[in-house]
Amino acid sequence: MSSSTFFGVAELSYFLAMATYISYIAFRKNAIGVTATAITVFGFLNQSIAFIIRWVDSYHFWVESTPASAFIESLLRSAPLRNLYESLIFFVWSLILIHLIIEFIYKNRTLGAFVLPVAALALAFIDVSGVSTEIQPLIPALQSNWLLFHVLLSFLGYAAFGVSFGAAVAYLVMVTESRLEKSYIFWSIIVGVFMVVLIAMGFDYLSLSTMQRGELLQSYFLKATFRSASGSVVAVSWVISIAFIFVIWRFGLGLKRVLSALSITPNMLDDITYKSIAIGFPLFTIGGLIMGAIWANSAWGKYWTWDPKETWSLITWFVYALYLHARFVAGWRGKRVAILAVIGFVAVIFTYLGVNLVLSGLHSYGG
Repeated sequence: MSSSTFFGVAELSYFLAMATYISYIAFRKNAIGVTATAITVFGFLNQSIAFIIRWVDSYHFWVESTPASAFIESLLRSAPLRNLYESLIFFVWSLILIHLIIEFIYKNRTLGAFVLPVAALALAFIDVSGVSTEIQPLIPALQSNWLLFHVLLSFLGYAAFGVSFGAAVAYLVMVTESRLEKSYIFWSIIVGVFMVVLIAMGFDYLSLSTMQRGELLQSYFLKATFRSASGSVVAVSWVISIAFIFVIWRFGLGLKRVLSALSITPNMLDDITYKSIAIGFPLFTIGGLIMGAIWANSAWGKYWTWDPKETWSLITWFVYALYLHARFVAGWRGKRVAILAVIGFVAVIFTYLGVNLVLSGLHSYGG
C-alpha cells in the first residue's frame, strides 16, 4: 500500500475524531470521549506508517537522482519535510502527538475539541490549496544535512504552539462573563476569520480548472471571493463573512456552559498553554532561528537576509518571548497571556503559510 492510502485513512480519522470530541463536549458521555481518543490514536498510527513509507520512497528517489551520496547524507536529505505538503503532514503528526501526550498526562479529553480542528483544517488546506503531493527533487538551496534538523525542530515547535492555541482559546471561552468583553470579541473574530478563509479557499478550488489548481496558492488565493474582479462578489463575500462571525459571537457564549460542566478548569488550561509554549519556544529558537541561520549562511553566504519568512519568524519569536517574559517577570496571568498565546499562533500561521501566499523571497520554494 502507498503512503497516500495511509494518509487518507489518517485524514478521515482526524475529521471523525474532531466530530467525536465535539460530541463528547456536547453530550458529556465518557464512552464518546474514549471513542474520540481511540479514533485519534488509530489515525496517528496510520499517519506514522504513511510517514515512514514516504521517507523510504523519498530515499530511493534521492539515491536514484544522486547515486554518489553516502547513506547518512541520503537519509537526512530524503526526509519527507521538503515541501509544503510534506511539512503540513508533519505538522499535523506532531500536533496530534503532543495532544495525545497532554491528554494522557492531564487525564482529560476536552482539549481535543479545540486541537483536532486545527489538525483537520491543516489537512483540509492541503485538499483545497492545490499543493503538489508528488515526491520532487530537492532544489540546490535545500540540499543540506541541516534540512532534517531545521524543519524537524521548527515544526515540533509549531505543533506545541498549536496546542497552546487550542488551550488558550478554551481558556478565553471559560473565563468570559459577557459578550462585550474584549477577550470574547477577540477569540470570536479569530476563530471566525480562520473558518472564513478556509471556506473561501474552498470556493477558489471549486472555481478553478484542474490545471489552475496546481497554481492556486500563488495565483488564485481568494480570487473567487474577496479578491474577485466583480465588485458585487466582493461585497457579498464581506457581508456573509461578517454575518458568519456575528453568529459565532452571538452563540459562542453557550460553549462556556458546556465546558464548565466538564472536568476541566481555567487553571488547567492556563497550565497547558504555558507548558506547551515552554516546550515549543526552545525548539523553535534552536531549530527555526539558530539552525536556520547557520543553514542560510552555508546556502546563501549570509546568516540573515531579512527575507520575509525570516522576518516573520523573528516576529513570531518575539511574541512568544513576550509571553514568557510577561508571565515570569511582569507576573501576567489570565486573559492577557492567553491572548498573547493566540496572537503567537496567528503569527505562526502567517509565517508558515501567509508568507507563501502573499509575499515572496528566498523561502518561496516553500510553496
